[in-house]
Amino acid sequence: MTEIKIDAEGTEGTVRQIQAVIGGRIEERWGEYILTVNSAKATGSIRFITFDWGVNLLEYDITFHDEVTLIMDASEFNPIHFTYCLEGYCKHRFGSQTEEDYRTLEQFQSVIITSRDGGYNYGYFPKDKKLAINVIQITRKKFLKKRLNNVDELNRKLYEVFLDTDHESAFAYYGTYNLKLADKISALRKVKTKGMIRIMKIEGLVYEILSAHILQHDKDFKNKMPATTLIRSELKMVRKMAKMIVKDPSKDYSLELLALESGLSQAKLQEGFKLLYTRTVTEYIRHIRLEAARDYIRTTDLNISQIVYTIGFSSRSYFSKIFKRKYGISPSEFQNHVRVPLEL
Repeated sequence: MTEIKIDAEGTEGTVRQIQAVIGGRIEERWGEYILTVNSAKATGSIRFITFDWGVNLLEYDITFHDEVTLIMDASEFNPIHFTYCLEGYCKHRFGSQTEEDYRTLEQFQSVIITSRDGGYNYGYFPKDKKLAINVIQITRKKFLKKRLNNVDELNRKLYEVFLDTDHESAFAYYGTYNLKLADKISALRKVKTKGMIRIMKIEGLVYEILSAHILQHDKDFKNKMPATTLIRSELKMVRKMAKMIVKDPSKDYSLELLALESGLSQAKLQEGFKLLYTRTVTEYIRHIRLEAARDYIRTTDLNISQIVYTIGFSSRSYFSKIFKRKYGISPSEFQNHVRVPLEL
């Protein structure tokens, strides 16, 4: 077991104290810091970005080669942690609890944790398990100075957590699993642009993820989580089918074909798509094809008929009808607006 004691005053100090134990090198570009490590202790990376108003992003994409316990002193730095396990799992307990009180943050689970002032957080990471963990940290006093933060609109419990700027109380919420958050965090990890635009895109996605955490807590708190008969493995399969459609929207999909591919009944497949994407299977396929068509019009020289064929539609008139219904403009009009002649 490797123990790493953390008493830093911020996210950067936390990562540097981890680095002191597991090794690696930290590189910075446009305010984005990445610790890359390949040692006997760990393989992978940890990145962090500090934004304005007390918002920090901390992401683990790492495999520890020994069991690791982070012992985090909350005296100097005690944010609200909005945590999500995209891959693997980890555990948490407060310093006042015993090892038997560890609670597991499972894959695809939304978790919100904060300690009391002077308390301790214990984080456990397993040995030789690939971890992809997203943490958004909110420093309350700084965050509440932002004029647009109407925290009074939160439900009473989370409202009290945000207003506890003196850190008098500990709080832990372990939500149900949420695959919509997985998609948002995957998008965050795939941002390809560079420089200032990259940081702006990342910050926008960070706030989307934070909003999704808060909305889920609100639904759980008000007992409004949609009921489902599906188990975790079945929801993961629904997400796999959705990704397959995004990857190749031109394929001749049908409910029957996807049910056969996934091993789920047609009823379960419909239930899963409605739960995760608020659309039936057919509506989801049409939505993805229209988004693909929009991107083809913007980024290629294909004409409308070629695009219709490329995305799997057989009728240009039907495509034009549903494209205008969705975007409020015909495909041809949209194409004329986005294609700007080059000046020679």
